[in-house]
Amino acid sequence: MQETMVYNEKIEKVMANINKVMIGKEDVAVLSLVALLAEGHVLLEDVPGVGKTMLVRTLAKSLDCDFKRIQFTPDLLPSDVTGVSIYNPKEMEFEFRGGPILGNIVLADEINRTSPKTQSALLEGMEEKSVTVDGKTIPLHKPFFVMATQNPIEYEGTYPLPEAQLDRFILKLTMGYPTLQDELELLERTSKDHPIETISPVMTKEELVLIQEEVRNVYMEKNVQQYIVNLIRETRNHDAVFLGVSPRGSIALMKAAKAYAYIAGRDYVLPDDVKYLAPYVLTHRMILTSEAKYDGKTARQIVEEIVKQTFVPIRKEFS
Repeated sequence: MQETMVYNEKIEKVMANINKVMIGKEDVAVLSLVALLAEGHVLLEDVPGVGKTMLVRTLAKSLDCDFKRIQFTPDLLPSDVTGVSIYNPKEMEFEFRGGPILGNIVLADEINRTSPKTQSALLEGMEEKSVTVDGKTIPLHKPFFVMATQNPIEYEGTYPLPEAQLDRFILKLTMGYPTLQDELELLERTSKDHPIETISPVMTKEELVLIQEEVRNVYMEKNVQQYIVNLIRETRNHDAVFLGVSPRGSIALMKAAKAYAYIAGRDYVLPDDVKYLAPYVLTHRMILTSEAKYDGKTARQIVEEIVKQTFVPIRKEFS
């Protein structure tokens, strides 16, 4: 875990809310905020019961935004996500009733328990910032942030997300089991009322949109841009990688680095920001060769190896 000092007062209050509910997960909290401020989306993959849903609920309660939850099941239909047109006999016309994707903060719970067709209904909106229903394109509200949870694909009754759809998530995170001390503290905190009941909004929708605009203006030196491109190209040339990271991955890493720099109180990006974020942004965008999988290699190991071997730009601004 990389220690991150939060300098923006509003973001610090959001972090404080998350830390009231989540114990020992500061890195996951910071990375979730990175995705939110970068106008991206998060995929949380882990075993049931480690707090994935609780993290999203806490984040949603901290923001004065419209929160929607979609519980994905095998029988869920695309219209259950996007909405449907219903005939109104009094007005003698069809009226559109929006689905949960029209919220600001959307929790897509257990996204890999539904069919690929229904998954696509959500993922189209994530990429296009709009949905199409009955031939009409409906823009989604701002801000729009999806945090999807999924159980590991080895679990029964799951539909793995295709690589093209995984690419829609700016970050893929895991929670992990708590330490012994953290789990003891968790029992103490939840012995009576759950801490999430005490959470109140600390940021308005308008403030969040303004911060997202400020993040876009964070400066990135040309050498750092070149560093990102070099990392991405190495994923395409590595012997253990069958399919490397696409240009969308380059853009995602740039946006994430800008958001991380902003959270750290800087208006410019450091190469260290890129190095820290690379495993979270790139690993789910790669397909390893059969030989590499057989040898027990993981995408994260490959990314960490590439980061170590790629030249890091050194300028006076970064020292």
